[in-house]
Amino acid sequence: MTNTKWQKSSFSGSGGDCVEVRTVDGVVELRESDEAHLTIPTTPTNFAAFLQAAKTGEFDHHA
Repeated sequence: MTNTKWQKSSFSGSGGDCVEVRTVDGVVELRESDEAHLTIPTTPTNFAAFLQAAKTGEFDHHA
């Protein structure tokens, strides 16, 4: 899977601040659009695990 174009999250609004993702040579890269020069590289497996955890609410704040 190679996609060198940045993709914006579907949850991002029209304000311009959003999380973007792309894959380059098998590496998944993440960045915040307002800090585009900073990227976080990860593996597809780790990214899939992160997405699954986010979808199941693992990172939700519980009082």
